[in-house]
Amino acid sequence: MKELIDYIAKALVDHPDQVAVSEIEGNQTSVLELKVAKEDLGKVIGKQGRTARAMRTILSAASAKVKKRTVLEIIE
Repeated sequence: MKELIDYIAKALVDHPDQVAVSEIEGNQTSVLELKVAKEDLGKVIGKQGRTARAMRTILSAASAKVKKRTVLEIIE
């Protein structure tokens, strides 16, 4: 899951070297924290949060395959 978000985020931003994804794993749920450059934050979130919602939808579909819940948090 971490690699999936990393790949999508790097494709969206102008500074892919500043993309960092960290994973906090629990028993049933994993939390992915996405950090990008300050000027790329709008590109990752998108208009009215559409890009972030799309990333979360893809993530939930992929995590459903492995029967685990994954949450994406975008850190400023």
